[in-house]
Amino acid sequence: MAPGRTRRAVRVAAFVLAVLGVMTVALTSTVRATVLSPGYYQSVLDEESAYDRLYSEVLVDPAIAPVTRDLLAHLPVPEALVTSNIKVVLPPATVRSLTDQQIHALTDYLRGDTEELRLAVDLDPVLRNLAELARIYFGDLVASLQDQDQPDFARFTDDLTAALEALREGRAPTLPALPLTDDQAARATDALLRLVPEGERAELRPEVAVALGRGDVSTALATTAAAALADGSRTAAADLRTTLQGGTWDLTATLTAAGNDLEALEQARERVQRLTQLQILATVLALVSLAALWVTGPGSPARRLMGLGQAIAGGGILAAAAVLLVRPVTGGRFLTVPPSWPPSVTVLVEDLQRNAVDQAVATGLTAALTALVGGALLTATGWAFLVRPRTLPTPTAVRGVAAGVTCAALAGALLVPPVLGPSAPRRCQGSTELCDLRYDEVAHLTAHNAMSTTADRFIGPLQDPDITTQLDTGVRALQLDTYHWESPQDIAARLDDPEFTPEQRRLISAAIDRANPPREGLWLCHSVCRAGAIELVPTLEDIGAWLRANPTEIVTLIIQDDISAEETEEAFHEAGLDELLHTPSEDPDEPWPTLKEMIDSDRRLVVFAEKADGPAPWYRNFYRYGMETPFAFRSPDEMSCAPHRGGTGKRLFLLNHFVTNGGGSRLDAGRINAREWLLDRARSCEAERGGPVNFVAVDYTTVGDALGAVEELNTRRAREGR
Repeated sequence: MAPGRTRRAVRVAAFVLAVLGVMTVALTSTVRATVLSPGYYQSVLDEESAYDRLYSEVLVDPAIAPVTRDLLAHLPVPEALVTSNIKVVLPPATVRSLTDQQIHALTDYLRGDTEELRLAVDLDPVLRNLAELARIYFGDLVASLQDQDQPDFARFTDDLTAALEALREGRAPTLPALPLTDDQAARATDALLRLVPEGERAELRPEVAVALGRGDVSTALATTAAAALADGSRTAAADLRTTLQGGTWDLTATLTAAGNDLEALEQARERVQRLTQLQILATVLALVSLAALWVTGPGSPARRLMGLGQAIAGGGILAAAAVLLVRPVTGGRFLTVPPSWPPSVTVLVEDLQRNAVDQAVATGLTAALTALVGGALLTATGWAFLVRPRTLPTPTAVRGVAAGVTCAALAGALLVPPVLGPSAPRRCQGSTELCDLRYDEVAHLTAHNAMSTTADRFIGPLQDPDITTQLDTGVRALQLDTYHWESPQDIAARLDDPEFTPEQRRLISAAIDRANPPREGLWLCHSVCRAGAIELVPTLEDIGAWLRANPTEIVTLIIQDDISAEETEEAFHEAGLDELLHTPSEDPDEPWPTLKEMIDSDRRLVVFAEKADGPAPWYRNFYRYGMETPFAFRSPDEMSCAPHRGGTGKRLFLLNHFVTNGGGSRLDAGRINAREWLLDRARSCEAERGGPVNFVAVDYTTVGDALGAVEELNTRRAREGR
């Protein structure tokens, strides 16, 4: 073969191999930036609001109810208690954390960073939340069973575990006879009979009720044990304990035991290893082919530049074509959803798959475009030199341009997808959409009298979970009342407050009669510290610890201050909160910073007072900056948007959204905390007062769906601000 023909053949082969090499580099880089990147999966989940939809769509799907009830049937607590408090037991932040653990475990395994696939769920947060729920709702019952003022939950748990062990081993447990009220006996009877097949409950009820009525727990348990454990559930508790050994659920073992073949993941891991080798080979092949293309090219440096550019651009075009074929070839999904899946799960999975394909395509096109732009740049440079040969630089300079742009194009195809590809989007105040909104444009779920909780055994509590749990479940503003412990002679005037019912006054008076002396220090109380109190500084320390553990969240405190501003400043300093405190502008009309700016500065704790205004620059009077609605509503029908403290025209707007009729009304909260009810009032007040509602203050934040309403307000504002 003639030397010229050989040279042309080598050149054609080099061109083809260069195109294929560049295409392969772009595609393998795309795969690594998506399939092997935790941020890719996190981004898909966040973009589709998967965590919110778990609560608002999946868990309320009627088709899911039988599965949920089956799972809850083994718990010794009422089904409604768990489902109505699901965000307390399993808050969105916990779900996100547990999911992120599995994503990282899976991608680490596929990349070869770990030798074994171990999908293990740390259930300690869930178990702690469940224990907290039990403490809140069953504290009085357990204390009564133990015949003491405060429940000893550790002993209660040990006693219950020992009883269940005895039952599983076929022995009747030996328990002391415990006095039960009629109400406690009835509830205990219902709880025990839920473990028995429905057809046998009526027959067993009289015997169980009589036994519990006289405090004979052993007989009651023995009566129900045979029926409860006869249908194959004998080993259920033991299996559950084994599964949750050490507070960890080994998902890998569970999936394997259930007959799921994990061989596909092992094969995927092997392919990933080959993918890495292929990427290295493709990079070397592309560089060698491009070098050969330069060496065998025509004499004109300009034409050689054009040849390199055309090969690189060709690789980019082929990569883009391959990426665009992903959607029609896959049908926009990676797996086919079985028809037996519930509708809500099907819709969510389909949406996640569509988003995953869209993000993978966008990442691949980014890599392809990088190669295409680099190739086009080389081609255009060569063409410019060809058209105006007098401007052609020295051969050395041309070679430098060719080498530099070629390496940049290949490096771009390799590095751009991991850098610019999907990643978990930035979150501010729990959302990916709120970062660019100003503080005074965002709505915050606000706990009215946040310290007055069932958890802390207040008389007439207005919240159920303690303050940290409130924050865990979506509360972002806390209304707190600061006090010194009152002396007996101070109490009479305070008890005239209409928020206290006659029964509450009787209970508080009884506490005084028990010679409860004043206590030193600063306290969070609801009007009267003998009706319930928690210490101020330790509570502030808990809030600070929560903020440090949640670095993208902002918390606001609105303090009804019955202590001096100087004492308040010292308390915040003692609690170690100085570096978290945000200092508002001296001018109340000045726009607030964006959430992103506040988070970046790490000044994420905003503190207002109802009476004080300074002297600490971060401690400002709320009504200089904000306005509110009235708050003394005795029924939902009385609620209005009329101006109250703070007047009108302020940047911040507090919506008092609770009913006080001889104390807080849990029943009315069930009505007015409903999503649509709250949204209707918020929108009405916004229209009437001419500004967005910022603080939605409710009693019983875990009753109804006040959080859902607040999230909907914020979603609308974020979209309107785009």
